[in-house]
Amino acid sequence: MSTPDHDHGAPGGPGTTEPARGPGVGDHDHAAHAGHDHGGGSHAGHSHGVAADADRRYLTAALVLIGAFIVVEVTVGILASSLALITDAGHMVTDAFAIGLALVAMRLAARPARGRWTYGFKRAEILSAQVNGITFLVLAVWFTYEAVRRLITPPDVEGGLVIVTAAVGIVINVIAAWLISKANRSSLNVEGAYQHILNDLWAFIATLVSGIVVLTTGFARADAIASLVVAALMLKSGIALVGESWRIFLEAAPTGVDPDAVGADLASVEGVTEIHDLHIWTITSGFPALSAHVLVEPGDDCHRVRDRLQERLRERYSITHTTLQVDHADPTVLSIGATRGHCEDPHGAVHTP
Repeated sequence: MSTPDHDHGAPGGPGTTEPARGPGVGDHDHAAHAGHDHGGGSHAGHSHGVAADADRRYLTAALVLIGAFIVVEVTVGILASSLALITDAGHMVTDAFAIGLALVAMRLAARPARGRWTYGFKRAEILSAQVNGITFLVLAVWFTYEAVRRLITPPDVEGGLVIVTAAVGIVINVIAAWLISKANRSSLNVEGAYQHILNDLWAFIATLVSGIVVLTTGFARADAIASLVVAALMLKSGIALVGESWRIFLEAAPTGVDPDAVGADLASVEGVTEIHDLHIWTITSGFPALSAHVLVEPGDDCHRVRDRLQERLRERYSITHTTLQVDHADPTVLSIGATRGHCEDPHGAVHTP
């Protein structure tokens, strides 16, 4: 640039009192981190990810409860020759694994950002959710195979043992689901553990029904049919968890947020002549982020325009962690809408008023 750049940080930072330059002066790079401008720079009342201390108690209690019941269920399943009970026990092992993984991910996510880890380990919870989803899918395939095999050659099933164990399992899972529901379910990690418990609850209900059918009618294939119901539920939850975690890993826009609509809305803010290089993504659950290159009218105040954009993003889209590069538009940009003078390799659509 022909004149020195002036870096105007977030409100309250260095350079905020310098007035905006008028037309004909070189570009100004105004980088704003809206996510760090909460009431004069404070982060009060603003958190990203999981409230680990509050949630660990609930998850740990659910883990202990489920771990104790797994031992009982496997033993009874073997004695009763019930695939449905063994399937449920296998599902509960994944419940315990999911909760344990969630607890580890919470500890990692709570670590402060330092060094090369500029966001800390906040995405550990997304990795945990993805592992949970993949576990669902693998077990669904295995349980489907075993259920089909038992439909062809059904073993003798002790319906009475199945009914009692399934009834106890329902009580255990209701308590565990209640405990986890009190945690922060906006976290994809906690939601993954919750879905494990909820699926297991439905599985026990299906197993209870199959045990009643076997005991009253002698129809042994009901046990295998109940296993197929469990596998279908696991498949559904697995696809949802894997799909959402992949959206986050691939930096897709948050669910329900249309980047083109956001760009058009920002371009309509007074003083804005163009929005480009707009990126919206999710760092971890409940932590959306946005960056954009903003061109404003040559005579306008860049800080005032940036504040308007931050306010709109906060109020309409609940996006508070933003990086906005704000420049005065060159006359050529105003006349032909070209961005080449500002960005050598502009990304995405260009939004104008």
